[in-house]
Amino acid sequence: MAEKGSRKIRKYRKPLNLNIGMIIFGVVFIYVTVCVILYFQTGHVMRYEVQEGSLATDNLYRGIVIRDETVVYADTAGYVNYYARENGRVAKNDLVYVVDETGRLNEEMSGASQEENTLSSREMADFRNEIVNFVHGFDSTHFENTYEFKYSMENMVLKLASANMLSSIGDAGNVVSYAGAPQSGVVAYWTDGYEGLAPSDVTAELFDDPDYEKQQFISNSLAAAGDPVYKLSTSENWSIVIPVDPQRGAELQEEGYVLVKFLKNQYEIWGSVTLLTGADGNTFLQLSFTNSMMTYLSDRFLDIELIVEDETGLKIPVSSIVEKEFFLIPEEFVTPSGSSGKGGIVRQCYLEDGTISSESLEVDLYNFDEESREYYLDSSILNTGDILYKLDGQDSFTVSKRATLIGVYNMNRGYADFKQINILYQNEEYAIVNSNTRYGLSVYDYIALDASKVHDDQFINER
Repeated sequence: MAEKGSRKIRKYRKPLNLNIGMIIFGVVFIYVTVCVILYFQTGHVMRYEVQEGSLATDNLYRGIVIRDETVVYADTAGYVNYYARENGRVAKNDLVYVVDETGRLNEEMSGASQEENTLSSREMADFRNEIVNFVHGFDSTHFENTYEFKYSMENMVLKLASANMLSSIGDAGNVVSYAGAPQSGVVAYWTDGYEGLAPSDVTAELFDDPDYEKQQFISNSLAAAGDPVYKLSTSENWSIVIPVDPQRGAELQEEGYVLVKFLKNQYEIWGSVTLLTGADGNTFLQLSFTNSMMTYLSDRFLDIELIVEDETGLKIPVSSIVEKEFFLIPEEFVTPSGSSGKGGIVRQCYLEDGTISSESLEVDLYNFDEESREYYLDSSILNTGDILYKLDGQDSFTVSKRATLIGVYNMNRGYADFKQINILYQNEEYAIVNSNTRYGLSVYDYIALDASKVHDDQFINER
């Protein structure tokens, strides 16, 4: 019994029972852990899918109108009464206005205005056109145009009343002076001080001048000798000068002519384009016309839209664009492989015993210059001083000449592959490039959104 009591109880150790399921789970766990670590240690590149598109260019401008204008001044003092229609053409010596030195004619006209008057169909059409043009061109940001419209309508009414009094002037002829046009032209009854403005005199301040004011000339108003009373526009040729960005201005000048839409009445006119530098050194564009001057005779400033074709192609972000350096190799030393973008070269090499030999290499072709007949080859494949052979082995070429290309990093194959682009138009955010070029991009390609975070042949962790 003593022997039985002295026995020790030992704990049974269960043997490790490994099965195929646990082994697979362990391998998967290790793999996932390594992938997570590599994910957080590796830079991630956002990709962008290339699409066809165009850039919406802001083609709305406010321009200043330049005409051949002559201001006419009063020879005698008195009450000025106009007879020529505003925006109407007069010949040399045609009656434009009369000066009532005593005011008697003004009193008779005031009495006549109380009587009933009728308007002809032409006069009604003039009123209707004035109202329609004002309604279509009204802009609340330029409310001062409302007062110009008011003065214009008052002038029309007073000129019509004055025309009806022509028969009574004979009795007052001793106190009335007749004033004819000094030359032929179109009459306007306002001035603003810009009548002698030349395109080269335009500055940026003219478009935002808080002191700008038009002086309207009203019938039956008192004028002193030497005061301006009206002006004549003597040529149908006129122009609009608009401020532009130098690059945009150069592009428009290359067009030669551009279609201009006037927002005031939605009319469209073709204008010739001239790029010029203003008096303040800023860049301006002069749009010249040979017709429709009379339509906008009452305006010094006009809001216009340039109707130009938008560049269409592949739309890519500017952040994707990068510049890369390449070696230039004459075409006789490169053997292209069809349309694959690959090619072959034969380069000099040295064997282990020091003897000179040659090796064939497959290389990527990034561009071909039609003028110089040279291929662009990756500078990571070749080195300055490498010697290339023709296929027949007769001639050699030493690698040294370099040039740069503008392109993006293509991500279709999971690594960064440089592709050349040809930019058609670019703004601050996007660029339009040619599509389906031999060594370039195609629609639906994936490219790196930020080229600064990518280097050549880098394997891409996308997101």
